Amino acid sequence: MTTIQDELQNLPPEKLVVEGVSKWFRTRRANVHALDNVSLNVKEGEFVCLVGASGCGKSTLLNIIAGLETPDRGQVLADGKLVTGPGRERMMMFQESALFPWLDVMGNLMFGLKLKPKLTRKERRRVAMFYLQLVGLEKFMDASIHELSGGMKQRVALARALAPNPRVLLMDEPFAALDALTREQLYGDIQEIWEKRRKTILFVTHNVREAACLGDRVVLFSPHPGQIKEEFSIDLPRPRDINSVELAKFSTSITRALKYHLRKSAGEVDE
Repeated sequence: MTTIQDELQNLPPEKLVVEGVSKWFRTRRANVHALDNVSLNVKEGEFVCLVGASGCGKSTLLNIIAGLETPDRGQVLADGKLVTGPGRERMMMFQESALFPWLDVMGNLMFGLKLKPKLTRKERRRVAMFYLQLVGLEKFMDASIHELSGGMKQRVALARALAPNPRVLLMDEPFAALDALTREQLYGDIQEIWEKRRKTILFVTHNVREAACLGDRVVLFSPHPGQIKEEFSIDLPRPRDINSVELAKFSTSITRALKYHLRKSAGEVDE
């Protein structure tokens, strides 16, 4: 029986290539070294989670890949092309849903599909409905945004990000503001959608168990400045239960490594 991991190994090579990226944020008071010589390759169809303490540069790296920030050193390649700014082949999903409150659910998806100007309005509506069905919200197509729960808003945001059919989906702690039960339900949803659509996903989180539940690979960052210190391959079958004993073993190992690098960064561990 062919597993997802077997299929991923047979897919084309790197979708994203991050080469020696460094980034500083300069103000009148101080220079903050956010990222230091970060290199990372992400394969076609791979689900990669970036994990680290707050302020370690995970979101900065995601913004650079999205083209929202420029690196001070190094470069990012997407499908072999240099990233110099935002592009519809790389869609970003933020912690907040960022939906337009003056539009209903269908209107929000239709707005995102304006990135595909060749589609007629009828075609855009058909595509929007497909993705609403994918996230289980077709019955709420005419609902106002304020009528939705937090989890439903994030489902609409996910559908809006997927609708233009991006080659890469960048997700910046999209479930952090949700309650535990809603997050757990969305973990199942995003795994199911990933298996159906097989998008390349780069997912930022500080929740180790979340990363182990979702990722094919977990990349561990150290703080101040952010550097990649370790990588963990998660070879558990999907769908994964975040409360399973098998997953807990992976999250324990990742947490142990994270704590070690935090202590080392603070000078509490000898070289």
